[in-house]
Amino acid sequence: MTDAESLSAALLAWYDAHARVMPWRVSPRDRAAGHRPDPYRVWLSEVMLQQTTVAAVQGHFHRFTARWPTVIALAAAEDAQVMGEWAGLGYYARARNLLKCARAVVTDHGGQFPATREGLLTLPGIGPYTAAAIAAIAFDAPATVVDGNVERVMARLFRVAAPLPAAKPELTALAARLTPETRPGDYAQAVMDLGATICTPRSPACGLCPWTAACAARAAAMQGDLPARSPRPEKPTRHGILWLGHRDGAILIERRPDRGLLGGMLGFPGDGWDGQGGPAPAEAAWRDVGAVRHTFTHFHLVLRILVARIDGPPGRGDLIRRADFRPADLPTVMRKAWDLARHRLD
Repeated sequence: MTDAESLSAALLAWYDAHARVMPWRVSPRDRAAGHRPDPYRVWLSEVMLQQTTVAAVQGHFHRFTARWPTVIALAAAEDAQVMGEWAGLGYYARARNLLKCARAVVTDHGGQFPATREGLLTLPGIGPYTAAAIAAIAFDAPATVVDGNVERVMARLFRVAAPLPAAKPELTALAARLTPETRPGDYAQAVMDLGATICTPRSPACGLCPWTAACAARAAAMQGDLPARSPRPEKPTRHGILWLGHRDGAILIERRPDRGLLGGMLGFPGDGWDGQGGPAPAEAAWRDVGAVRHTFTHFHLVLRILVARIDGPPGRGDLIRRADFRPADLPTVMRKAWDLARHRLD
């Protein structure tokens, strides 16, 4: 048995005893008994987990799969309902691509996900990491899955001093060396679990790690220093305005363009902080009721919230009846604005 095979076998033995329980996962015991993961649930979980924690995703995952239990059901869903259910997970381009992908699976593949990394890469919104994860976990293909947890484990195991993100290709090549031909799906989940529960960013529990004897960083007492990272630029702060117009119980709402920030989602007219919008949507006695703050992936945002009764026809957006207005369909930043202003509407 090679060193790589020994390391993989040791990790799989650890995983058999310590695998995390997740709603989208088939346990190693059930998998050994012949149960196979549902590719739809694997795909959905992987998309949700991008830029988000497991704890934050689980509730959304349960609600999504209760409402749309199959990819066919999701493909038939209304865009606004899916975008509303996505609120809180952030990075809304993922939600738009989620629908595009589901519809492509139904239209082009008869409702079945392709079983190979190459086939999965042809679907909207599926990049190299997600394709590898679905191929390995759902179809047990020997694909190399590398997320932040795997990068950290590889950097420590092989004592890679080069900083991220420049070290990504080297760490991916090292991870590929360890990916076994047998049980690659369990192995992919095992190495991610190891990074999430044992080889953590701070204070790794090296005494519990199945790879502790082989870890080059631990031998050099460097495990807490790796992986190194290049300095991140400070996030800029943008400022803007949202106008919450109303009349006779109706609320002024506009649907955002399909492309760009919060694309395709419902929201209140804004002043261009996002590259869209412009002047106030109507002439009115707008009054400032406060501000909300929200953080996106690449910037912080501070929005002043202005409220007014609109007497004439608005220049932007549509007035919809309060009975038809669903705050849950709004993205998080718009819900923050609504929560601040709703008690101040005349």
